[in-house]
Amino acid sequence: MTDWTAWPFFEERHRELAAKVTDWVHTNLAHEHGSDVDAECRTIVVMLGRAGFLEHCIAHNGDRPDVRSLAVIRAALAYQSGLADFTFAMQGLGSGAISLHGSPDQRQVWLPRVAKGEAIAAFALTEPGTGSDAAAIATSARRDGDGWVIEGEKSFISNGTIADVITLFARTGTAEDGARGLSAFVLPASTPGLTVERRIETIAPHPLARLKLDNVRLPATALLGEQGQGFRIAMETLNMFRITVGAAALGFARRALEEAVAFAKQRPLAGAMLADHPVTQARLAEMASAVDASALLIARAAYEQDLAPLGDHRRVAAMAKLHATEEAQKVIDAAVQLHGGTGVEKGSKVEELYREIRALRIYEGASEVQRQVIGRDLVQEPRI
Repeated sequence: MTDWTAWPFFEERHRELAAKVTDWVHTNLAHEHGSDVDAECRTIVVMLGRAGFLEHCIAHNGDRPDVRSLAVIRAALAYQSGLADFTFAMQGLGSGAISLHGSPDQRQVWLPRVAKGEAIAAFALTEPGTGSDAAAIATSARRDGDGWVIEGEKSFISNGTIADVITLFARTGTAEDGARGLSAFVLPASTPGLTVERRIETIAPHPLARLKLDNVRLPATALLGEQGQGFRIAMETLNMFRITVGAAALGFARRALEEAVAFAKQRPLAGAMLADHPVTQARLAEMASAVDASALLIARAAYEQDLAPLGDHRRVAAMAKLHATEEAQKVIDAAVQLHGGTGVEKGSKVEELYREIRALRIYEGASEVQRQVIGRDLVQEPRI
């Protein structure tokens, strides 16, 4: 398959990183995950920390995380293990706002621990009644003396059952303030009043939870950035990592394509191999073209993000995530179809990929939201 790091969007350091991660995943992740997903995630976080990969998730000396490095790592991890990709991604997303807007003390306390795999991070934006409409958040944070009191609920929080630190978004203004009334907080998971109301089971097992905040008290120093900047902080963090969701989808799709090619070459059909039939070759050609198109969109978006971190990259990021996740779903579905009955057999790799890919079209902005971002940007663009 095409080595996308050979393209001019990447530098030699990215090629070296890709080779390192690829070797590491084959050595360390070539095993079945256990039934205890929480324990498995904790183990993988420690392993990623010891390998040095989590260092790429956090800011160093004021520099933002390199998005191309994040994309390269996620694509390689997802190729081998959806759970490993998940744990890596959440360390980055959960601590991303601290990297971008944390105070010196907040960064010093949490970022080194996240990078070493000693602290697990989470990002708490979604609520039971607000998914894509983040501006409608109802969880409240009110002043109480020198600190804050937080009340509310969060839902579908990745790492919610195992987190040590949570980037939390709550309303410090009124409902009429909309997005301008939101603020961000650094919330240690051991804080009294924070409880896991229930674990959320999904088709691809991950440590997801619904969290309840009942009279949660935080000091003034827990505020992340300035009051009222919460929505901007959330969107800036999501925009940086949204591109890497596409990279994870790329890893899944590449693995599905390779599994499909290998199966077709060894499956007898009507006196030949499945791979010898023109219909099969046409299907594989469509799959390969979709994979490379996604890789190009992701590489471009990551390159532009790294080249000008403070620029407006919403459209290219949305295109990368939209195309990569939607096409990965089609590629994996085609791989399952080529496998026939074995494609839906529990334990087969393509069956696993089929379950893993589905959530990527929803989280960090569903495909419908990405289309709105792209379309709105197009119609608002000045005419030449």
